[in-house]
Amino acid sequence: MAGVSSRSMGLGALLLSVALAGCGLDVEREGFGPGGVPIENFTAEQIFGRGEFELNRSKPEKAAYFFSEIERLYPYSDWAKRALIMQAYAFHQDRDYENSRSAAQRYIDFYPADDDAAYAQYLLALSYYDQIEEVGRDQGLTFQALQALRAVIERYPDSDYARSSVLKFDLAFDHLAGKEMEIGRYYLRREHYGAAINRFRSVVEDFQTTTHTAEALHRLVEAYLSLGLTDEAQTAGAILGYNYQSTEWYEDSYKLLTGRGLELEAAGDSWLRQVYRQMVKGKWL
Repeated sequence: MAGVSSRSMGLGALLLSVALAGCGLDVEREGFGPGGVPIENFTAEQIFGRGEFELNRSKPEKAAYFFSEIERLYPYSDWAKRALIMQAYAFHQDRDYENSRSAAQRYIDFYPADDDAAYAQYLLALSYYDQIEEVGRDQGLTFQALQALRAVIERYPDSDYARSSVLKFDLAFDHLAGKEMEIGRYYLRREHYGAAINRFRSVVEDFQTTTHTAEALHRLVEAYLSLGLTDEAQTAGAILGYNYQSTEWYEDSYKLLTGRGLELEAAGDSWLRQVYRQMVKGKWL
């Protein structure tokens, strides 16, 4: 991030405190309360330095306050622009994701062509991504994270943030597939086979690139066999055999099907037969 690297983030806290003391900024006290010097008496650069100092001593909440004061006191200055991206960063470090997102969005709105706009968009995406909960909970934030990460990838494809966003996008996508699998297994255990099939079908059709596809196909074999729909079960097994033969899910499906005298082959004309044509035969219908 240009806004961070161009300043003194790498300086030791002791050296920075000495420099700030030379500027007349009270480091030990909050400095701007009772008995202190009003913050309006300091330059934007001095306040910015104090914000960096607070970051260096792991006080991101205080750092965010000082950066926000620059935006308030010097709203049209270059320091205000730099402080805004730092404000978003400090809020994120403090896990105040809502305020981090707000500051990042303001930066994108005010300075869309600036070098740090890519980082602001990335911070906005992280404000969702870092809140993704366990698989068992509501996945609304996961959808928002995916949308925000996609924006980084599409708007700033050559940036380092795009490369990182691709990795996080894949993880978040996998997370959503995991949610579908959890719900599908829940229905399967309770013998609600139709509802279970809908969830596993979603994984196979919409989340083919995730780590859950092989299990989804096996669960389809289980569900369809339970319903007596052998054509669909055989076809799911055939897809498993072609793409995931080295997995435990293929082995389990093979035992289930062959134990009933069935082959792992495409049969019938269900939605799985179309998936088979697409994935195995390379024919998109």
